[in-house]
Amino acid sequence: MNTNKNSYTFIYASIVVIIVAFLLAFVSSALKDRQQANIDLDKKKHILASLNIFEKDAAAAFDKYITAEQLLGADGSVTCTDEGCAFACSSAEIKEKLPVYVASVDGDTKYIFPLKGQGLWGPIYGYISLNSDKQTVCGVDFTHDSETPGLGAEITNRAKFQVPFQGKKVAKDGKVALTVVKHGNAKDAAYDVDGLSGATFTSAGVSKMLNDVLSLYLPYLNQGSAKACQTETACEHACEGAQAVSAACAHCPHSANE
Repeated sequence: MNTNKNSYTFIYASIVVIIVAFLLAFVSSALKDRQQANIDLDKKKHILASLNIFEKDAAAAFDKYITAEQLLGADGSVTCTDEGCAFACSSAEIKEKLPVYVASVDGDTKYIFPLKGQGLWGPIYGYISLNSDKQTVCGVDFTHDSETPGLGAEITNRAKFQVPFQGKKVAKDGKVALTVVKHGNAKDAAYDVDGLSGATFTSAGVSKMLNDVLSLYLPYLNQGSAKACQTETACEHACEGAQAVSAACAHCPHSANE
């Protein structure tokens, strides 16, 4: 074959391209499972971080602490409890399927909700965990794709931005009240979280994300709040009853106190 002909160059280049494409496809296929495993592991780390759990073996810790997964209906009813049903939801499916993770930490029940919103330059994501009353924040974890380093990207800073969420309340008067306010303007200690200095738009994005997503979960969250109120009322009635019995006994002619 005459190597100086254009046909030779074309055939040679085509063969090289085919071989390289085959090798790339083979490597991609061979690494696909490992890549997905790493993605799943990273997701588990973020879920655990919202619970303030940072154990070295994230896979084992996830299995240890996460006791159930749920999908919800718009009315807050549980529509699915299959193993892995929440974990299988992508960030794009959060508002449609309303996934929930149920965890047990030191004997206390926690509920974890995935979040997705919009920052200044791109999507922001996160998880928020609530205590058993479904109203008090246990912890949060936020991530982003392209926020400004040193400014909006500081939503990933645990000590500076994430820890202040702990202990805050989620809802008030039937609406989401947990909010991120402009830096230095936090007034209501129960609901306001101080925003990042120099990152007003990203802070506002986090606040809007919390409101938009958690509003969809309100019917489910209010179930826990209602139970807490019923328990508190029952306790008050029990105490009133006990006080009444005690008062009656004090005037009883058979009382041992007389």
